[in-house]
Parts: sequence; structure tokens; C-alpha cells
Amino acid sequence: MKKHLIATGLLLAAAAVTFAADAVKSGPQVGQKVPGVFEPLNINNGENSGKKNCLYCQFGQAPVVMVFAREVNPTVTKLIKELDATTAKNKSADMGSCVIFCSDAKELEKHLKTLVEKEKVQNCILAIDNPAGPEDYNIAKDADVTVLVYKERKVTANLAFKKGEMKDKDIQTVIAEVAKITK
Repeated sequence: MKKHLIATGLLLAAAAVTFAADAVKSGPQVGQKVPGVFEPLNINNGENSGKKNCLYCQFGQAPVVMVFAREVNPTVTKLIKELDATTAKNKSADMGSCVIFCSDAKELEKHLKTLVEKEKVQNCILAIDNPAGPEDYNIAKDADVTVLVYKERKVTANLAFKKGEMKDKDIQTVIAEVAKITK
């Protein structure tokens, strides 16, 4: 019996290590400072729409959800809509949110403008940066979506997903993290 318990424990430990090895690590981690200045092309940012603008600078010390995504898909679109509504709800906390697409796709700017109009995105800024993302942010190549939640430029949550891994429950986890930074 004792040998069986030890063997089961070893199998569980091996499974945990295997699962952890499959997890993608992307961007600054919890407790680290957000690296700083970068200037993506802003799609829907008022007077900065159609221009390169530093979102890190614009948001300052405010509570922020900054997402780096590789492509527009239904789950990312749902995340954008949830962030847009949550940002509006937390205006009094000066919350900011943005989704930066790491891509050099020629049609992406036009596609994002259409998305903004169709989904009536008003509070969550959409932007485009190079495929690697901002240099000092260390966005992993195998991360399809990287979500940074931070306040006073210190990361409070980091969620990273490989292609196809982000689900609706993960979007709700992101929104739950917002409550922690907007108090």
C-alpha cells in the first residue's frame, strides 16, 4: 500500500512538472515593473488615431490591462468587448486598456477599423506593433495572447496562452483581476 501511494505521488509530481513545462511564459511577470516606452500604431485612440503613440506613457500610473495578441479571432474579439465594457465601468479609477496586435499583416489596420465600428469599441485602444512585440517586453513567440494586468506600472497578473488555448473562462479571469487593481 505504501509503495502504491509513493508511486501515485511520483506520477502526480511528474504530471505537474509536465503541465508546467507546457505553460508559456511571456512578458514581464507578476511583481516586475512594466518595461516602458514603445509606440505602436494606434487604431482608435482619439486624436492619436492613425498615429504611433506610447500607450505606456498615456496610461501612466493608472490601473491597466495591456494585451498582446497575434491575430484577431472570436475569442480575442470577445476579450476586446469585455475590456471595453470594463474600462467604461471603471472610468472613475482612470482604468486604461489596450490590445496590441503583434503582426505585420497588410490588411490588419483596415480589419481593426472595421472591428471598432462593428463592435462599437470606444474605451479599449487597439494598436499594431511589430510581430515580435515591443523589444523589452519579451513577448514569447509561442504566445498567441499575453495579458498584463498592472497598476502603478507593476504587474499584478500575467496570463499567457498558446494558440487556441484562451477560453471564455480565461476572459472572466482577466476581468476578475481588474477588480483587484481598481479598488
